Amino acid sequence: MTADGAEGAAAGTPPHASTRAAAGTPPHASIGTAPDAAAAEARFHARLTAFEGKPAATGGRAKDAVNEPMIRHWCEAMGDTNPAYTGPDAIAPPTMLQAWTMGGLSGHTDRSSAYDELLLLLDGAGCTSVVATDCEQEYLRPLRPGDRVTFDAVIESVSARKTTKLGAGYFVTTRTDVHANGELAGTHRFRILKYAPAPNRTRQPKQSARPRREGHSPRPARPRPVINRDNQGFWDGVRDHTLLIQRCTACSTLRFPWLPGCNACASPDWDTVPASGAGTVFSYVVMHHPPFPAFDPPYAVALVELAEGVRMISNITGVPYDKVRIGLPVQLEFLRVDDTLELPVFRAEAG
Repeated sequence: MTADGAEGAAAGTPPHASTRAAAGTPPHASIGTAPDAAAAEARFHARLTAFEGKPAATGGRAKDAVNEPMIRHWCEAMGDTNPAYTGPDAIAPPTMLQAWTMGGLSGHTDRSSAYDELLLLLDGAGCTSVVATDCEQEYLRPLRPGDRVTFDAVIESVSARKTTKLGAGYFVTTRTDVHANGELAGTHRFRILKYAPAPNRTRQPKQSARPRREGHSPRPARPRPVINRDNQGFWDGVRDHTLLIQRCTACSTLRFPWLPGCNACASPDWDTVPASGAGTVFSYVVMHHPPFPAFDPPYAVALVELAEGVRMISNITGVPYDKVRIGLPVQLEFLRVDDTLELPVFRAEAG
């Protein structure tokens, strides 16, 4: 019997009921009837959303001014040779926005108590695990060497209870406003999942590499691509069975994947050229694990170098996964996955 169960039994409650109900029903527990559990969950979520709008950090200061060594290290690590990040008029790569606000191993002293209280409340409800899920950034002005960075963060939202493969929990989103010399330079939204690990998750029996689907049950749908204003034209081309590559109209550099601006000269102006469809396997990986219901592992995922010089990630068809090799010639084709999804893939000829 767990400590919680012993306390519950001493109070006359069943040993499987959690005595944390007063602090909020744990997301994996079921207390009383279904309406009772729903009411308890609603009350707990109301306690969580009361933190929305409260500061997560106030008056934070970057430990270093924007500086050339950090920019150089970042560019070397990312393989980014954009000339905009070097020279007397250099700017920092926009995606470094969060790097200037991070506290390092010694941390920051400007985090508010509200954020810690929110996490403790979730810990008390059994959501003791955390995983970062995604971030969003907006850039309002470039950062330059010498800029002094300050920031403020707010708890923007706490989701309703969500059930994931990891376990049930809540998505917590914070928004950080980053200032340079007092002027708003960008915003950074960071989202985590605070969750209660699924029971016996680590003791699941090992699954076979090729999951079996019983009877004639339909295959689960494959993940959908995220389509936005920056890549809509690419997917319009796929719909018309054309693989479109972006071309900068200022310096004629081809680029893939699609970006809102040129990574060679920073020009925002571009047009497209259709790919011939010929390519070779530049690199590849064979996926064995983890199993995903929409796919049948093992299968090969390749980085294909197109004849035009750009590279893209796609599946290789036409040959078994263990016949894929670096340098293998491939040809573009379009794979109809289901009624609403068609994808560009590359076929290799079986030798």
